Amino acid sequence: MPEMKKTRDVFLWCMSVVYLFAFASLYVQIPGLYGDNGVLPAKLALNTEANSWQELLDGQPTLLKLTPKLGLDVQTGMDLLCLGGILISFFCMVCRGGRDVVSFTLLWMLYLSMYQVGQTFMWFQWDILLLEAGFLTILIAPFKIQIPKLKFAPSHRHDKITMWLVKWLLFRLMFASGVVKLNSKCPTWWGLTALTHHFETQCIPTTFAWFWHQFPTWFLKLSCALTYVIEIPIPFLFFAPVRSLRIFAFFAQLLLQVCIIITGNYNFFNLLTITLCIPLLDDKFFGERESRKKKGSWSVLRLISNIVAPLAVLGYLGYQTIRLFSIKLNNDNTIDSKIAFTERDFSKWLEFIMPYTIGLGIISLGYEVLMVLISCLVYEKKMLMKFWSVLQAVIFASLAVGMFTLSLVPHSRLDGKTHSLLWPSVHTWHKKLDTFRITDSYGLFRVMTGVKGRPEVIIEGSNDLDKDWKEYHFLYKPGNVSAPLPFVAPHQPRLDWQMWFAALGSYQNNPWFVNLIYRLLTNQKEVLELMHKNPFPVNPPKYIRATMYHYYFTSSDTKNKLFSKRNWWSRKKMTEYISVLSKDEPTMLKYLQHERIIGDKSSKELKIKSTLGNGLLYIRGLVGQPEGFKFVMSIFGSGLLVNLLNVLIF
Repeated sequence: MPEMKKTRDVFLWCMSVVYLFAFASLYVQIPGLYGDNGVLPAKLALNTEANSWQELLDGQPTLLKLTPKLGLDVQTGMDLLCLGGILISFFCMVCRGGRDVVSFTLLWMLYLSMYQVGQTFMWFQWDILLLEAGFLTILIAPFKIQIPKLKFAPSHRHDKITMWLVKWLLFRLMFASGVVKLNSKCPTWWGLTALTHHFETQCIPTTFAWFWHQFPTWFLKLSCALTYVIEIPIPFLFFAPVRSLRIFAFFAQLLLQVCIIITGNYNFFNLLTITLCIPLLDDKFFGERESRKKKGSWSVLRLISNIVAPLAVLGYLGYQTIRLFSIKLNNDNTIDSKIAFTERDFSKWLEFIMPYTIGLGIISLGYEVLMVLISCLVYEKKMLMKFWSVLQAVIFASLAVGMFTLSLVPHSRLDGKTHSLLWPSVHTWHKKLDTFRITDSYGLFRVMTGVKGRPEVIIEGSNDLDKDWKEYHFLYKPGNVSAPLPFVAPHQPRLDWQMWFAALGSYQNNPWFVNLIYRLLTNQKEVLELMHKNPFPVNPPKYIRATMYHYYFTSSDTKNKLFSKRNWWSRKKMTEYISVLSKDEPTMLKYLQHERIIGDKSSKELKIKSTLGNGLLYIRGLVGQPEGFKFVMSIFGSGLLVNLLNVLIF
């Protein structure tokens, strides 16, 4: 079996970096999103103060229930948790000794605590994915607490079992992402035209998205077909017994994630997905030498595993890709592609294959456990160490079986029949543990939005109902048609993201939008700092309105009516999104009072008197709410510099 010591350390380092991005990005947005004067005050989402372990874990398991005991209000408590997450993840990033079970347990607890009060601004699949991956990282991280007369090795043979759980999570993520596109019956995904809309309609496009959008339709349709191949059949190679096939699967996933990073700002999500791909590798990939015992393998077997098997599998995969997507080369060097199977064919295939995905997981996990147990018995020389290694392997194998079994509930949701066949007790336990988000279902880009034009809500303010309407520009989302397309990942501007979702529906389905309007009508500084520029710097406007526009990428083709030399976007006014509102509008005030945004007398204001609280307020005063991308990258750059100095000096 290939060694995983170096691989595991690379995985832990990458998880440290992802946590650092997540906490740092969230910290700068706390006052505007969750502060007492923010869009969705977190104090309104916190049900109770905990006076016992039972109260701490019931309902919302969050450490914020304990912060009043430290003399902190909810906003300052969130600052404390976020700063703690930044410090711990930074320490893990720069110090190998810090990457242990204690550090990653704290990181998971801190992020779960933030998620519990994050409301709509943290209800994203990547936040849930980070929590599940973070929980698995606790199982993977070494136990480095020193106990007298008892030494713990920095790595163990059972590490292969816990790393397998990450591989299974990656499989579920990618397989589901491909399946839901076809399950949704979205005509753009079935017509392979989704990418002709995606780059224009995604939340925050990058500059390269504009250029990618200009590619010919045949190329984008072929890219859509290849996306299906990377997301649906290739994940089965994650469990291949042939090393070269696993490495091929790694680079296929890496290619997809890099393309997404180049063309879209999806915060830390793609970096987290790449991190989940690391268990597909081994120490040999990272330059570690194999032991002499493993070099002398039979040449015929090496020929089959290194050449014959990969060629056979990849050849079959290529043949099926050409057949199922009717790929044909034309005389003009363009390529035609279309889906050659029906929705009924796909439904039957999915119903057939889902039990086999579960069977594959059982066989693969069983193989890993068996090989680990054999290695414990064969390679450990002392009887006491044999017993200790086997005991650890059995314990972690039991945990892996439990995690795998729980994960079958969200995984099987892709097919109703398979889902209904699971034991009732598995559903019960999954429901009991659901608040901890240790396993969940995924599936990105289920339906392609904005097919007839990218919807955007434009907010404007004025002191006169008839004239002088000035537009509020956001930091990153499209508004000004000539503003450059930003690169903002791994920072996630959560208000900009929710504005994208708001445009897909109505303000009635996004009640936080009314809170935002009220904060703008009162020139609330914390909220305005989440935006690009306040068009009313002295006094707030008397009136605010919101209008729905459709945005379109301009074209590089001079013959196209959307051609422009200076603008990235063209836009068309569609309809009213929300009628003109003033600060004293009775219906809005009644709603805000009902939601306790204003006039809340039920909760007692906690005056911060503790030294810790004053210290957190001082840090917030120094940091403020800086531009998120620069803040995140400055901390990450500092960590890289420390890593470099460690290499050069030590």
